[in-house]
Amino acid sequence: MVVEVYPQGKIVIVLDNARIHHAKLLQPFLEDHSERLELVFLPPYSPELNLVEGLWKWLKSDVINNVFFHSVTEIRKKVAGFMENIALNAQTVIDRLCLRLESDHFPEQF
Repeated sequence: MVVEVYPQGKIVIVLDNARIHHAKLLQPFLEDHSERLELVFLPPYSPELNLVEGLWKWLKSDVINNVFFHSVTEIRKKVAGFMENIALNAQTVIDRLCLRLESDHFPEQF
């Protein structure tokens, strides 16, 4: 749990608008930790602000698109190789995924 891993200070978590992030089940937890925990939601329909979307697009274009795999094991090996490669090349990942965003891309709370 994030509040246990980071026992001191304010924690801000940036989330997309997936339904699970708005679940009623989370409300008691968020209320109990409201002094330390803040959720900031990306604007709806803004995949350009969600780096995970860029990673998925990259993975699909380099690994999955226009390729026939004979087994799930083969797909897993290709995806694992992709992930290992990006883990070894942090600057490439930063250059490819991190956008230079201007203030008009952010909600007013930023």
